[in-house]
Amino acid sequence: MPSLERLEPRYVAELFAPLHRELIAVLRGLTASDWDRPTVAGDWRVRDVAAHLLDGDLRKLAMHRDGHSFGPDRPFRGYGDIVEFINAINASGVAFARRLSPRLLTDLLDVTGRWVAEFTESLDPHAPAAIPVAWAGESQSKNWMDTGREYTERWHHQMQIRDAVNAPGLLDGRWLDPLLDFSVRALPPAYAPLEAPDGTTITLTVPGDARWVW
Repeated sequence: MPSLERLEPRYVAELFAPLHRELIAVLRGLTASDWDRPTVAGDWRVRDVAAHLLDGDLRKLAMHRDGHSFGPDRPFRGYGDIVEFINAINASGVAFARRLSPRLLTDLLDVTGRWVAEFTESLDPHAPAAIPVAWAGESQSKNWMDTGREYTERWHHQMQIRDAVNAPGLLDGRWLDPLLDFSVRALPPAYAPLEAPDGTTITLTVPGDARWVW
């Protein structure tokens, strides 16, 4: 049986600031028509993805930095209720931002993104996170894992914008290595329900300049 290595903690808080700078640089270079381009994120246009990022910044700062709490109208009865609640607040945040101009949306994101980066870097990476990373099979997560989860989301949303406006992607090792490192942590819980003989292993190979293998 081949030896298996456990995935170690990964620390990516220092990537939030440069990732944010890449986002603002792209947004400031968009034309008026670029903001209305469709994206792969369902019905969201470029401006809607940017609005979602702004809404996420504001919620993170309010809840996790400032201790402001808000929740659903009724207790969660299962994972489906959690998804429904998140989808509802995401939709409301995007709807509100439709009254903002692209310039104002970008200016606000420029500020909130820097605040989020500063706050994220201030967290103790091994302290308990406020919300567990459920897709990694965790019922309690550390801040380093929750920060990694958020990094993957921010990378994906920025790539949705870049893809829509034909801007270069963030595909070099600096960005992809941590992205893949956190993403593969979803595989064990995903495969856990499947029946297989003892000793069965799965190898994931991602081709590219670095060729990642797990």
